Amino acid sequence: MKNAVIIKSFQNGISVIMDETTEYGELLNEVALKFSESNKFFKDAKMVLSLEGRKLTDKEERQILDVICKSSDINIVCLVGKDEEKDQMYLRALKQIEQKGEENPGQFYKGTLKNGQTLETEHSIIILGDVYPGSAVISTNDIIVLGGLYGEAYAGGSGEEGHYIVALEMSPEKMKIGDTRYKNGEKQSKWSIKPKIQPKIAYVKNNKLVIDSITKELLNEIPF
Repeated sequence: MKNAVIIKSFQNGISVIMDETTEYGELLNEVALKFSESNKFFKDAKMVLSLEGRKLTDKEERQILDVICKSSDINIVCLVGKDEEKDQMYLRALKQIEQKGEENPGQFYKGTLKNGQTLETEHSIIILGDVYPGSAVISTNDIIVLGGLYGEAYAGGSGEEGHYIVALEMSPEKMKIGDTRYKNGEKQSKWSIKPKIQPKIAYVKNNKLVIDSITKELLNEIPF
């Protein structure tokens, strides 16, 4: 168990490297122990998190995040992986949130919004989970969904259009940034997980709300 879990720091975050042969229940206990022992070092820092070393299901990822949150005071802003373009997007979002200062800190929500639920905040919000049809997320600033956006999303609630909405799967029922609206005319299908995820970003361009696939070139062009 000595090397079942290794914690390493990288720019803006930490990597948790897990032994693929260790029994999963023992691995969770080791994650809890390592983060409990490191709590004084990390304190309440805002960080992105990378889980490496073994293949994890969505359920297992959330269980590990729960263990980390319960064992330490670290503020996990988002989860990153091996996708360089996607990770750059999230890291830029993290920097933007930090630059807004204490008057408007970013928020992190871990969970899925189901039919009839609404999440509303005056801050930028990062959601680790899905936004199902019939649910809504509303932010005065920006919205990042580390999952599927199938319900409603409203960013720039103060009327400002210089905000954005990001999702790993972008198929909203309704969406608005500032006073610019978008409505998907297609019927929503079941929220089955697709074999290939295509992260997308919605933003206002030439007074229209557009949705584009995330690329390095696009990230350099959009004035966040």
